[in-house]
Amino acid sequence: MITNDKNIIFRNFIKGIAMGAADVIPGVSGGTIAFITGIYEKLILSLSRIDTKLIGIIRKQGIKSAWMHINGGFLLSLFSGIALSIVSLAKLITYLIDTQPVLLWSFFFGLITASVWYILKKIEHKDYKIYLGFAAGILAAYFITNQSPAEVPHPGNLYLLLSGAIAICAMILPGISGSFILVLMGTYRFILQAIHHRDIVPLLWVGMGAVLGLLLFVRLLKMLFQSYYNMTLGILAGFVAGALNKIWPWKNVLRSVEIEGKTFPVKTENVLPAHYHGEPHIAGAVLLMLLGFSIILIMEKWAQKK
Repeated sequence: MITNDKNIIFRNFIKGIAMGAADVIPGVSGGTIAFITGIYEKLILSLSRIDTKLIGIIRKQGIKSAWMHINGGFLLSLFSGIALSIVSLAKLITYLIDTQPVLLWSFFFGLITASVWYILKKIEHKDYKIYLGFAAGILAAYFITNQSPAEVPHPGNLYLLLSGAIAICAMILPGISGSFILVLMGTYRFILQAIHHRDIVPLLWVGMGAVLGLLLFVRLLKMLFQSYYNMTLGILAGFVAGALNKIWPWKNVLRSVEIEGKTFPVKTENVLPAHYHGEPHIAGAVLLMLLGFSIILIMEKWAQKK
């Protein structure tokens, strides 16, 4: 039994590493990886239990009962993996984005395309309402990912609070990247500079917003899953499908900004491989798309056996 528990903890840790790696990439959501790996609903339920009732449980039943109530072992192993991944893989992912963008995006494009199929497959009863929700999700994600970034050179504390709250919601929501939302709101550059210069005050405001947004948003998602399970899945699948626009492998940069000596594209244009301003790597891109797609199929078959 102990070995089994250790295996579960290790698997959750690995899933956290995968989520962290996705969150590093502007355009890929850790929530999508959580959905692919089958822990999304468990994550939402566990986070939604962190509320004022938890204080009462601690007082009456002790810390151990409170820990069990929020599924603390699951959250600790998962977020440990996310933290380790962000710290250790950030440089590698950044390097790949800079040097092999087509191949990296191709892999994620195949992975996330398969995840749309995976989410839709989980819907037991499909009717016209589900397809309308799916279409609405596609349109919403496509609209968001096509917005031009705002210019906010000196955001106020309340705006930083709002940025943190919205970004963490996007990070939990499959399909849309939290870092991409910060780019849209015009605070991505400011937050990176605050991290670089160790400016604690603005980071505290962003962190408070993230905590507030997370605790409120997971309750909304929990309610939607409990009351409108199939419709919620349909909309989430649409969000993931609509966000594919953001991770299309062949993009030409229309506008970029320089942050701390590094160039970041903020506006791009999706093109066919023949019109790409660079080496299209068509054979490698197709192979990596198939690899990404195949990983989801293998994971789905493995989950069925389990």
